[in-house]
Amino acid sequence: MGKGTKFAVIAAFVALIGAGGWFGGRIAVEHVVHDYILDHPEILPQAMDELQRRQNAQQLAGVRSVVETPFPGAVLGNPDGKVTLVEFSDFACGFCRQSLPDVRMLIARNPDLRIVVRELPIISPNSPAAARMGLAAAEQGKYQAFHDAMFAAGQIDSPTIEAVARKAGLDMDRARRIAASPTVEAEIRRNLDMASHLGFAGTPSWIAGDRLISGAVGVSQLSEAVQAARGG
Repeated sequence: MGKGTKFAVIAAFVALIGAGGWFGGRIAVEHVVHDYILDHPEILPQAMDELQRRQNAQQLAGVRSVVETPFPGAVLGNPDGKVTLVEFSDFACGFCRQSLPDVRMLIARNPDLRIVVRELPIISPNSPAAARMGLAAAEQGKYQAFHDAMFAAGQIDSPTIEAVARKAGLDMDRARRIAASPTVEAEIRRNLDMASHLGFAGTPSWIAGDRLISGAVGVSQLSEAVQAARGG
């Protein structure tokens, strides 16, 4: 709805109230709005988008700083980037693997983009072990190497997780110790709680600004969300 239309509706509202009093004016305005919507149904998607944005902002209130603060090292792209995209991910998730080219394209197009990866191991019985090793890799500054190799492996089981960790160059004794630590366990529990709070039931799930996005939605929608988070 353009500014001219808004002013026209407000002017009509004021005129109707002056002519018929509050009750009569309210009824008349409801008719005006009803007729306007029928004549301009294109405003409904805009209104729904704005309603969704406000609902998302309410869900994020109070948890945004936590959800956008990564487990140390669990970041893709520019770790000092000014724009943040959060991804809830599971190494056993085929749709997460499908989204990898989109993530790489986003990083290439947006040098100021920081992607905070939150491990959400919910798909496979071996997902928690992979998530814990991923966080152990992050602790050693080798998260991306493990992340990319784990998805490239195509399967999640103990021998594969171990092999991928070695391929990523991890100090295995240290990695096993960190993976089993209360710190890593608390991080995974926190991610599960945050996903539940935000209404995410699967992976991948994304946060950019006030947008909550579920699924492998493609690079176009993710790019729009990143641009909106940038304020452009």
